[in-house]
Amino acid sequence: MHFTDQLAALRTRRRMSLAAIGGRIGMAVPNLSAILRGRGDTKASTLAAVASALEAEWVLVPKEQLQHVRHVLERDAEEPASADGVAAPRSIEMFTKKQQ
Repeated sequence: MHFTDQLAALRTRRRMSLAAIGGRIGMAVPNLSAILRGRGDTKASTLAAVASALEAEWVLVPKEQLQHVRHVLERDAEEPASADGVAAPRSIEMFTKKQQ
């Protein structure tokens, strides 16, 4: 998934309008819309600001880890969200050896 696709998907998950994001980062909606469509050459600082407005972090992933990271992101995107829009917590079961 391309970075701009990830931004659009996260914006949908966060239920944030372009106007809300633009207001947080001080950018006009048409300019923000163009960025989210991947138009033009956008500064890294602008992309970082958009990610921050979406309560996300912009990171580099080494190519050898990319497939794993994509799998995790896709799995997380498929999980149902709670009423507040945050993914429901996963349950983790711990198994220990019986002590004799």
